[in-house]
Amino acid sequence: MRHNISLVCLALLISLLSCDVHGFIAPGVAPEEYIDCADAKVLAVKLTSTRTQLPYEYYSLPFCKPSSETNYKTENLGEVLRGDRIVNTPYQFRVNRNDTCKILCQSQILTKEDQQLLYKRITEDYHVHLLTDNLPVATPYVSRNGNDLYENGYMLGMVNEGKVNLHNHLEFTVKYHSYENYFRIVGFEVHPKSLKSDELLEETGPVPDKCSTHRSAGTPLKNCKRPPGKENNEFTFFTLDKNPKGPITVNFTYSLVWEQSNIKWASRWDIYLSMSNAQIHWFSILNSLVVIFFLAGVLAAIIIRTLKKDIANYNKLDEDMEDALEESGWKLVHGDVFRPPRYHMLLSALIGTGVQLFGLTSLLIVIAMLGMLSPASRGTLMTSGILVYVFMGVIAGFHAGRMYKTLKGLKWKRAALMTSCLYPSLICGAGFLMNFFIWGKKSSGAIPFTTMLAILALWFGVSVPLVFLGFFFGYRKHPYDHPVRTNQIPRQVPEQPWYLSPIPAALIAGILPFGAMFIELFFIFSALWQNQFYYLFGFLFLVYVILVIACSQISIVLVYFQLCAEDYHWWWKSFVVSGGSALYLMGYSIFYFFNRLDIVGFTPTLLYFLYSFLMSLSFWMLTGTIGFYAAYIFIRKIYGAIKID
Repeated sequence: MRHNISLVCLALLISLLSCDVHGFIAPGVAPEEYIDCADAKVLAVKLTSTRTQLPYEYYSLPFCKPSSETNYKTENLGEVLRGDRIVNTPYQFRVNRNDTCKILCQSQILTKEDQQLLYKRITEDYHVHLLTDNLPVATPYVSRNGNDLYENGYMLGMVNEGKVNLHNHLEFTVKYHSYENYFRIVGFEVHPKSLKSDELLEETGPVPDKCSTHRSAGTPLKNCKRPPGKENNEFTFFTLDKNPKGPITVNFTYSLVWEQSNIKWASRWDIYLSMSNAQIHWFSILNSLVVIFFLAGVLAAIIIRTLKKDIANYNKLDEDMEDALEESGWKLVHGDVFRPPRYHMLLSALIGTGVQLFGLTSLLIVIAMLGMLSPASRGTLMTSGILVYVFMGVIAGFHAGRMYKTLKGLKWKRAALMTSCLYPSLICGAGFLMNFFIWGKKSSGAIPFTTMLAILALWFGVSVPLVFLGFFFGYRKHPYDHPVRTNQIPRQVPEQPWYLSPIPAALIAGILPFGAMFIELFFIFSALWQNQFYYLFGFLFLVYVILVIACSQISIVLVYFQLCAEDYHWWWKSFVVSGGSALYLMGYSIFYFFNRLDIVGFTPTLLYFLYSFLMSLSFWMLTGTIGFYAAYIFIRKIYGAIKID
């Protein structure tokens, strides 16, 4: 995953098909304005890798620490679950002042354990994430097509010809946009290099400092230079051994260039929103949209035309035609079509959960599409998702309660408890279990104990009471009206065609919804698992609308065929079958794992497949609820339009 966020939060946001995505407009966020020589703080966020999916704190590796104490920023709930641990660093950036070479820390001792840990993290392809002015650092590079692209963060090191080299020298470029006498930071780039430590010397003698009268954070850093004769030569790589013989020393250094840019402050996130593999192939997407709309239109035309003919024929008084039609048809099961199904309490709980996920998804996509979430506010979307899910409990309880009463349920308190605890207990149980594996890896993605208590407090202190409250009012409300009465003796169901069996029907029904989101799913997975940003919420909203339409129509068609085959057990089948695209989602997750990712290790692999399973399960509940309500409304309409003797 892009960030190894907790299972709990991923499940709450799973209906978005994206755990960790960002909006790109920041209404109400004012730019930070700097004066000449002012200090621009550099913060560290974490270390991430697409190969392990486990984030680590910045100082889990032997980096230089500031002369003062290390101060961790207070994170919101979303940042904690993402594994962010934002902390200060000893880098000293003075606005509009270049530094040719600065010694961050000299002769840093690396023990054998430090060297082995650095060696391991480099081979696992870990990236370091820094911030200045709340803007992430990015590494520019040129693609094979000659396009300028950016990579989030910078590589801790590189493997070159079998040798592991540590990036101990960073060449920073900070782009700024001048505004009267103020400076606004609009770009933060870095070129990491591996330099042999003994080839950098401390510069002796007084060094002119034009900003010496300006207050600077911490003790001023020392300058450095190349040794004589090395000014124009390439440095030797700083190489690490897999089995070091003893402690070694390393110099961590950096250079800084301030570059004036025409980029406006409001557009400074554009480079992050156009990183590699995040370019939308508009032609393919529009082509898919056309195909989906065409298929949906064809299905709608067929079902409406057929139904109009059936209703007109059923309402005729011609005895011969009635006798002909009585041989088969959906009218024959009018006395059983609204018979309550088995396990109606469980069905009501699943429907309530699906309504809760539907409300969460719809609201968050609309909010993100309107630009209400800022990428500068890390964890905002995740925190919002958790809170929205919790407060949607009252709506979930209301719909579950009314459906439970419609199905003639009597134990409403037990049903309300099931609605409030079934899905969250599954998610929290799996999340807390897997959290022990993450703890064992000492990853910052592990959920702290206090955060666990906060999540449990939201669940039992807010979500459960709201579900009970909604269930109480839903159960008191008049049940849904049915246009026909239910017979006392159930009708025998004839043998059904093979394609109406649950598994074949689910596979058939899942093709259309999965096709609607297939292309978008690729970019969402890239954001989740390949450390990229997702930002096309406008198109995601269109795909979401098409997904709802596709699930509704395919559910109506299959239920209509089922009723024509004189099978009135449509309640569960409409829910299960209309969520068939979840099978394809799980299949695509497996395909993506083996073809697009290079995840190593047991714990990351287990996390990936567990996350994928929870994603598919949540998606099944969401699409199943959509299909169920579409089929339920359809059946009430068609049986209300015919004359029953």
